[in-house]
Amino acid sequence: MTRALLAVLPLVTLLLSAGSAASGGETRRVIVGGGERPPEALARLVAWAGGPAARVLVLPWASGEPTESCAALLEEIRPHGPGEASCGPPAVLDEKGRAQPLDPARRKEALEALGAATGVFFGGGDQARIMDVLSDGELLAAVKERFAAGVVFGGTSAGAAVMSARMITGEGDFTVIDGSRVEVRPGLGFLPGAIVDQHFVRRQRQNRLFGLVLAHPGERGVGIDEDTAILVTGGRTAEVVGKGPVVLVDAAGKDRLAVRLARAGETIDLGER
Repeated sequence: MTRALLAVLPLVTLLLSAGSAASGGETRRVIVGGGERPPEALARLVAWAGGPAARVLVLPWASGEPTESCAALLEEIRPHGPGEASCGPPAVLDEKGRAQPLDPARRKEALEALGAATGVFFGGGDQARIMDVLSDGELLAAVKERFAAGVVFGGTSAGAAVMSARMITGEGDFTVIDGSRVEVRPGLGFLPGAIVDQHFVRRQRQNRLFGLVLAHPGERGVGIDEDTAILVTGGRTAEVVGKGPVVLVDAAGKDRLAVRLARAGETIDLGER
């Protein structure tokens, strides 16, 4: 092999890595339960998105302070060596703190940024705001198309909650175990068959997840603690990283639940009951 060809090979590898997100294939998610983001989770986000060729887009739509929130996430992501890491356009909040659909200029900016990204990460705050922004059908379709094309998606706290098809909003009566008292709305559906809850052990959120799993026994509850993440490939395989546990909750009959904990270093099959 010639010296010239050897010099070109690393560049070819980089380009192939960057282009893999656009070519479709295996879906990948980095889902953080809130609190501190495990460095190994953000490192995987960047590596999966293309390493030195990665273009990571942070979407701060959930936050009431999007500039500060996004800047903090970029400070944590950039040491892992992406080619580019940037903030998407923030949402505008009304007097009640609800997010509005993006105006035409911000919408155009968001669509262009999504089209260029190889990794997308949703920040924390209020998950309802993310889905309010994505009430724009074209923007939602663009997000789902990029996910299906192989772009790595992730999020922390609110950005974790939106990964479910049945998204917990944070509203409801959590003093009882009753799924009908837990407010939900459609999320992104990037983790089929699962209901994601976050800050799970730290904030003692078992009642709402237990109630929802009993009400929807075909779905698995996935409670991710703070400072903890799951790294998901395909539709099923998840690696646990960070400090806390991931709590898996399955219906096992009328008013019966099967609960198990998975800790850092374990790989779990999210489809296995």
